[in-house]
Amino acid sequence: MHILLVASAFNSLTQRVHAELRDRGHRVAVELALPDVPLPEAVRRHDPQLVLAPMLKTAIPEEVWTAYTCLVVHPGPVGDRGPSSLDWAIHEGAADWGVTVLRAGAEMDAGDVWASVPCRVPQVAKSALYRGEVGDAALAAVLLAVERFADGTYAPRKQDGPVCVRPYLDQGVRRIDWARDSTRTVLRKLRAADSQPGVLDMFLGGEWYLHGGHPEGVLRGRPGEFLATRAGAVCRATTDGAVWIPELRPRRVPGRPPTYKLPATAALGDRLPPLPEAQEPTWTDIRYREEGDVGFLSFSFPGGAMSTGQCRRLLAAYREACARPTSVLVLGGERDFFSNGIHLGVIEAATDPAAESWANINAIDDLVEAVLTTTDRLVVSAVPGNAAAGGAMLALAADEVWCRSGAVLNPHYRLMGLYGSEYWTYTLPRRVGPAAAERLMREALPVSSASARRLGLVDRVVDGGPCAFAAEVARLAAHLSALPATTARIAAKKTELELRESTTPLAGYRERELARMRRTFDDPDAPYHALRRAFVRKERPRGTPEHLAPV
Repeated sequence: MHILLVASAFNSLTQRVHAELRDRGHRVAVELALPDVPLPEAVRRHDPQLVLAPMLKTAIPEEVWTAYTCLVVHPGPVGDRGPSSLDWAIHEGAADWGVTVLRAGAEMDAGDVWASVPCRVPQVAKSALYRGEVGDAALAAVLLAVERFADGTYAPRKQDGPVCVRPYLDQGVRRIDWARDSTRTVLRKLRAADSQPGVLDMFLGGEWYLHGGHPEGVLRGRPGEFLATRAGAVCRATTDGAVWIPELRPRRVPGRPPTYKLPATAALGDRLPPLPEAQEPTWTDIRYREEGDVGFLSFSFPGGAMSTGQCRRLLAAYREACARPTSVLVLGGERDFFSNGIHLGVIEAATDPAAESWANINAIDDLVEAVLTTTDRLVVSAVPGNAAAGGAMLALAADEVWCRSGAVLNPHYRLMGLYGSEYWTYTLPRRVGPAAAERLMREALPVSSASARRLGLVDRVVDGGPCAFAAEVARLAAHLSALPATTARIAAKKTELELRESTTPLAGYRERELARMRRTFDDPDAPYHALRRAFVRKERPRGTPEHLAPV
């Protein structure tokens, strides 16, 4: 079937729907709903059998929904309506939620229901919920709705039950009262605003949007007081504890360029008073633990971006983990992003973005090299969520890649105007073959976990929800460590590396990749710089990228 996806952005859910529908043999195109592009004209040009809106912030024009069947994904249960559905669910502490696929009509979110799938609401940030439990429910609802539409006999049902129309959740409701709000309340407000729009606050002579929030178990102080820093985050006291805030975004001044999120300490700069660097036990973005003969090095960076400093800290932790007497080392997070590669926001904010780009790419290359040259244990990349660009290549450096069924991979660089590094010219062809590697790079399209398994990008797809991934990975890793063949595999790794280095040294791949990257970084007119700036400032494109909208 020919399906047109209409979306405000090619975001995580739109990518997942795009990849999964293509897996099932549908011909899928994308049109972005942009202010200066007439949507009716674009839809007529595609002339699809079905229009599907996985993430749309504006109404579909009447001219479109009267001429075509248009199904809209609403991140709420049947009867829920409004633009801040997930925000309200988290803000009000809902334990259960759902996703509804309904037909577009004159009234927003009021059309006939084609599918509805329930989901749980764990205590995680909105963005993690959206990419996790809600994403799983949304995909299930979309596939069911598409199947019903294709069958031609299903009669969608009216919304006859109770209706709850919720307004936009504005900053007046989101505001944190540091003198009154408990840690639980502060975390709930922070999670309901992540990653957009953030919670607006005033301190240290400025107005800032707070992004992300984690509980602190030890530090205490006067409510609202800044207590410590750690890994770029700041710790702030509540009435009964404290929270860590990883990222801040200055409020935009009218007439000036859009602002963007940065690690909190980098955003505050000299405004931040001298604070101690907190030591464990406390929140951190990198952790190590052992279970029997298996080591687990977990990391979780906001948005999956890895700055120069984060890469270096993770490399140091990796080397410490490799000093432990384990036979299997699991590298990855417990849920949400694995990694999206270099930190474009930190690069954009740098005094010399070209120099910071160079430092960042070398830092992540060092990390990938360490994984590729580990010969005394098996390394497993545990990919609980999306991975892209250099982050995808970091995963591929391991001996095995285990990917959650809901993850989406984007193993390419060209949409950011980059050739790429992270030893991709070695790892990607080694796994999928030269022809498939060239196609993945050229097409620059998202890949579902199932397709990644068929291609050879990943070795195992782990079924189940986001909250179950870590436990299942631990079980599988324990099994791997106990296999008799594991000892032989480890013994063979050193011989294989020595043979490889004698014929095609890894250093040659890195040198050739970095030579291309250096030319791009040092050229102020290279598209990378404008593309990076537009990405971090969330500037709208002028039109739908050609690779997404084949007619």
